[in-house]
Amino acid sequence: MSATLAFDAVACLRGDRLLFEGLSFTLAPGEAALVTGPNGAGKSSLLRIAAGLLRPAAGRVQAEGTRALAAADGTALDGALPLARALGFWAALDRVRPSAVADALDAMGIAHLAQVPVRLLSTGQRRRAALARVIAGGAAIWLLDEPGNGLDASASERLADAMARHRAEGGIVLAATHQPIGLSDARGIQL
Repeated sequence: MSATLAFDAVACLRGDRLLFEGLSFTLAPGEAALVTGPNGAGKSSLLRIAAGLLRPAAGRVQAEGTRALAAADGTALDGALPLARALGFWAALDRVRPSAVADALDAMGIAHLAQVPVRLLSTGQRRRAALARVIAGGAAIWLLDEPGNGLDASASERLADAMARHRAEGGIVLAATHQPIGLSDARGIQL
């Protein structure tokens, strides 16, 4: 797995409000960055720019390698489907190996929920499912928006382990967070 993510003098304007400007950084294979700052500073917007979902007001973003996958509160899993089938839908679109969903469920400690409809999952279980979606997707760049929200200590450790494995394989992690998530060696980006 090989990828890079580079921001060059990026600015973000939401409505009439300038959230940040002149933001430049580069992440190489195996690297991570933690985006921090107060509520409303533009952390989620920065991730949306990195994902290509929001155009920067200025500057340029370059992502090379395989695609990026984001985990946020609004991760689209069909609530009527059992968890494994909901994740399987995305795995088929991502064209990953058939065992990727089972491996991701195991990684996040929710394999026992594979047949439970998504709508019946607790907040923490939904967060684990969103993270399993990213793990199963096979993307080189993980964009994580407050990935620790709703996670208990065991799930937080599983997340840290998954990010460490991803980085060891040459993946990149860009996470916006207010809490420690097991990336103590990550580059800091303060907004």
